[in-house]
Amino acid sequence: VQLQASGGGLVQAGGSLRLSCAASGRTFTNYYMGWFRQAPGKERKFVAAIDWSGGTTNYEDSVRGRFTVSRDKAKKTVYLQMNSLKPEDTAVYYCAARLRSEYKYVYWGQGTQVTVSS
Repeated sequence: VQLQASGGGLVQAGGSLRLSCAASGRTFTNYYMGWFRQAPGKERKFVAAIDWSGGTTNYEDSVRGRFTVSRDKAKKTVYLQMNSLKPEDTAVYYCAARLRSEYKYVYWGQGTQVTVSS
């Protein structure tokens, strides 16, 4: 399994970015696809996830209502639309995958840097 994240960049507070995660190597029918982020000096934390098959989503409280996770099955790509960005959203963002029956994310992509200026 390979996950390739892209779409990061520098944006002003209040702006938007869309991250993409291209997945390959297998079918993801029984997988959850997640987004995590790691700010400098802090632990990596969960941001959002989507059930690849059913489309059910869940979000970390601080991003709910501002971020939207979605997937395009045909393109095998997961997206994270980030609106109303805040400086505290600055982090390296990672996409990851886990089996629906497991709790641990075992497949990880490389990170993409998101920097929000005030």
